[in-house]
Amino acid sequence: MAAPNNDYHTRTCDLLPRISEAAGQIDRERKLPKDLADELKNQGFFRLLVPKSLGGTELDYLKYLDIIETFATADGSTAWCLNQGNGFATRSAVMPEPLARELFGDHNTVIANGPPAGATATPVDNGYTLTGRWLFSSGFPHANWIGAIAPIKDTGKPIMCMVPKESVECIDIWQVSGLRGTGSFGFEIHDLFVPTERTFNQEAPSREDGPLYTFPTTLFFASGYASVALGVARAGLDAAINLANTKKPAGQKDLLRDKPITQQQIGHAEATWRSAKAYLRQSAESAWQSAKTTGTFTPAEHTHIRLSGTHAIRQAAKVIDIAYNICGSHAIFETDPIHRRFQDIHAITQQTQGRMSHYETTGQFFLDSKSKGI
Repeated sequence: MAAPNNDYHTRTCDLLPRISEAAGQIDRERKLPKDLADELKNQGFFRLLVPKSLGGTELDYLKYLDIIETFATADGSTAWCLNQGNGFATRSAVMPEPLARELFGDHNTVIANGPPAGATATPVDNGYTLTGRWLFSSGFPHANWIGAIAPIKDTGKPIMCMVPKESVECIDIWQVSGLRGTGSFGFEIHDLFVPTERTFNQEAPSREDGPLYTFPTTLFFASGYASVALGVARAGLDAAINLANTKKPAGQKDLLRDKPITQQQIGHAEATWRSAKAYLRQSAESAWQSAKTTGTFTPAEHTHIRLSGTHAIRQAAKVIDIAYNICGSHAIFETDPIHRRFQDIHAITQQTQGRMSHYETTGQFFLDSKSKGI
């Protein structure tokens, strides 16, 4: 059974030591260890945003972001996988109900998906023949279903096809330096028949009345991945502060913490991190309040979530860079706490939600530009 809403934060904190201890293994093996992934499934952490009507938690949006950030202080890859799985799970609200029940009737369901790199869904009797390649499928190792989106042949309209994981072929493209533990492999499908009842239009109206399902899935990714970045940055900055309290630079008698440059940089990093978090939180709170009271939210609130999410990711990277430089030679070793955070944060900046172009599109909105678009 899923934990009550008010119990998830406690359960998250209880898991942090275990995740921290496994961080090296997560990084080496490029996936969450099976026992950890199974525990997260058993405790309902991949069902936080699944509707209650399907046996999910339908967790308060703000509590959800807090949980993702907290997980990220222990390991960015674990938090990333949770946000990816939960973000996609919100689409259960627009799936045909029989499909949603087939998938989420299994308490252990986790769905991995990825953008297509050449794919086609060809209409046939009672379904589609699916062929293609998809990349960046975060959480592939612990998933049991795959969401494969593809344009329909001749019309070009996108259709989401749900297929059992054993029906796809894994492609090991995930040779990276950051977020290694997300297991963001690719996959291929060759002439697979997908029945109509296992397909859906992602733009279909929601069957659910709850405020969570007024949000486009992209905004869960925007604010969720920003929360991952803030958690990674918080852990990195804390590691730098701890080191500064004990380290004496080579050939010097004073602790690192007593140097004016260290004090200035720590102050700058704290202000940067707290300002970025405050903007993300204010944007999320405003949109969530509107969703709860009116069942929708304004274009301005949409824009602020997009902008604050991208800004949090970019500012988190600046915080980690400060922490990395403070730590000196300690930071270049894989065993040092700051090293993995440095690699992870710079992988996060390269993901869609961290694109610098989001500053442009949100700027167009504020300027009321004719070319505006979010």
